[in-house]
Amino acid sequence: MHINRLAVLAALCLTLSSTVWSGDSLTGQEAYNSGDYQTALTEWQPLAEEGFADAQFGMGLLYANGFGVSIDDDLALNWYQLAADQGHAEAQCSLAVMYSNGWGVTQSDEEAFKWYRLAAEAGLTQAQTSLAKMYAKGRGTGKDMVEAHRWYSIASGLGDSGAAFKRDSLAAKMSAVELSESDRLTSIWIDGHQNLLAHQ
Repeated sequence: MHINRLAVLAALCLTLSSTVWSGDSLTGQEAYNSGDYQTALTEWQPLAEEGFADAQFGMGLLYANGFGVSIDDDLALNWYQLAADQGHAEAQCSLAVMYSNGWGVTQSDEEAFKWYRLAAEAGLTQAQTSLAKMYAKGRGTGKDMVEAHRWYSIASGLGDSGAAFKRDSLAAKMSAVELSESDRLTSIWIDGHQNLLAHQ
């Protein structure tokens, strides 16, 4: 279970290298990246308690994965929730993973969808591909091939090569009208996120 959990989280939301950490949380992030989880805990905990979202997310990572502490889904969920409520995309994505898998909470596709959607709107490609998959399968929402194609297209445009393959596979099953609508919605999202795209 521990290995499976790490594989899922690593594939979806452990994007530490691309996360823009605040200066206050940076020392903890550097310690985390080097495997010094005790220092990360020492640095992050007081900041997390003061309400810094990056540090709260970091605390969630430690407890969710058992890095420097025992795995504690309740604490992981609590820290992720606090950061997610402040709009922290990686924390939102991590919450979605926990709801999707029933880790520390009752499994809920609807809650997973909600948090993936927020993280996807913020530009997190891992959340965008997960959201697309939920639309394609009708998990947590109605089945919607246009939305699935749109989110794979957006993630592909942000550099996710796997999303491009899934988008193209999905396109083969869609009508010209559906593809045109997906392209229209994709363009609307891109137009509204030029600042984000400029940093890709």
